Amino acid sequence: MKQIAWSSLLILFASIAFAADAPDGFVSLFNGTNLGGWVLPEGDNGHWKVLDGVIDYDARSEAKKDKNLWTEKEYGDFTLKIDWKIKEVHGLYNMPEVLPDGSHKKGPDGKDILTPRPNADSGIFLRGLPKAQVNIWCWPVGSGEVYGYRMDKNMPPEVRAGVTPKMCGDKPVGEWNTFEITIKGDRLTVLLNGKAVVKDAQLPEVPARGRIGLQHHGGFDDKKGEYSPASSLMQFRNVFIKEL
Repeated sequence: MKQIAWSSLLILFASIAFAADAPDGFVSLFNGTNLGGWVLPEGDNGHWKVLDGVIDYDARSEAKKDKNLWTEKEYGDFTLKIDWKIKEVHGLYNMPEVLPDGSHKKGPDGKDILTPRPNADSGIFLRGLPKAQVNIWCWPVGSGEVYGYRMDKNMPPEVRAGVTPKMCGDKPVGEWNTFEITIKGDRLTVLLNGKAVVKDAQLPEVPARGRIGLQHHGGFDDKKGEYSPASSLMQFRNVFIKEL
């Protein structure tokens, strides 16, 4: 009994110490020991987990429906700081070249020019809306774009250009990156490793409030015995939020 009580105290102290590391004005969304405050996909079977103090995902959730990891709480205007790392990549994915206006470079035949490259894919959902996803991937344009808005041809040109990264701020696969995401009203700014990759971009009709999500993408093909070449083999840590 004493050993159990002592172990519980150690976990409590570790959580308190972790929360104390939050930047001024921020609170922690991840205590470093468990997924308290997050909603696991029903039937996930342990694929979203805490491993060595970080949120670890192997892209193999067994949930039948939504496989993403969501906060319990909804948020409106906020700044989110989160570290993320792509653990590894598998296979090659045909990537287009994204132009500054958000469109894809075309060949003489009018089709997208595609280049096979190693890839992984995940992202941060804002206000419960998968379309409002700040992307994480290996594309040359870099992480931080909002794919759902950039690819929506019904959006005004300035919206599609606005959510397209102004530069690639990603570190190599296997290294930690840091997002600082600020959404206020329908305006979004994304800093990636200190670089403003998206600045004051508009997200028309984005909900006023909603949950924050960590994206599942891709998965493992049991028949082929391999991952799809755009799977969320990810880790996350140091998740802090400041409501505005």
